[in-house]
Amino acid sequence: MIFELIPSTLRMATPLGFAALGGIYSERAGVINLALEGMMLIGAFGYVIGAQASGSVWIGLLVGISFGLVLALLHAVATITFQAEQIVTGVGINILALGITEYLLPTSEQVKGLPHWQVPFIGSYSFVVYLLPVLMVVSHILLFKTPWGLRLRAAGESTEALEALSLSRVKWQYLGVLLSGILAAIGGCFLASEVHYFTKGMTAGRGYLALAAVIFGNWRPLSGVAACFLFGFATALELANRWNIPGQLLNSLPYVLTMVVLAGLVGTSRPPASLGKTNF
Repeated sequence: MIFELIPSTLRMATPLGFAALGGIYSERAGVINLALEGMMLIGAFGYVIGAQASGSVWIGLLVGISFGLVLALLHAVATITFQAEQIVTGVGINILALGITEYLLPTSEQVKGLPHWQVPFIGSYSFVVYLLPVLMVVSHILLFKTPWGLRLRAAGESTEALEALSLSRVKWQYLGVLLSGILAAIGGCFLASEVHYFTKGMTAGRGYLALAAVIFGNWRPLSGVAACFLFGFATALELANRWNIPGQLLNSLPYVLTMVVLAGLVGTSRPPASLGKTNF
């Protein structure tokens, strides 16, 4: 069972990890990002449509990332430029992504035969699985060891510091939100590439799980992605059920863990000081 759980955990945690990294960039810049769910969903949809139309998974990946960027830009314009309520905007974008993908969803015959993710493999894993820990470490270094990361974090912590350096908070917030769109969309692309099709609402709340991992990880890449592996393990238990536990119970386990995290029973987290604050 252990040999079944390990690969399943890696595959379940990978899309969550990419979305969580995206959420960290956005929220470290001071923008609450509940739209991760919608960005993952639209990324998965774009991947399927692009790969099927072109016959190339690389084109599918580019289309998926482009779709995620469009939603991220919409979120950024609404929350940063027009200073809309960030939580409401994020929920609205999730609903928009669900509605658009359902409206444009092809028939089941059209999505059959989607090409596999034909990219370099090491063993039985896609290279994207190995890319996640690399990006996790790189993100930690960028955010906490470089001037670039200091400025991005200042957008979410101390706007006075940015003003003292004559830097634009808006610019850094846009950057954080757009990076979140790219990373969340890659997570959605990976999810679609694993099953080789798209269905309505196929992300099934994974964007919210990723957001919970961001909070659980105290807005840090290393601990945030580690939390994704915890959620991935909880999801993998359903796939390797050897105890005849009702599948509905195991399927709800990741969401129960999310509620525990958000209720603050696992530990206390300190969000960026200016998270959710509008620009004046």
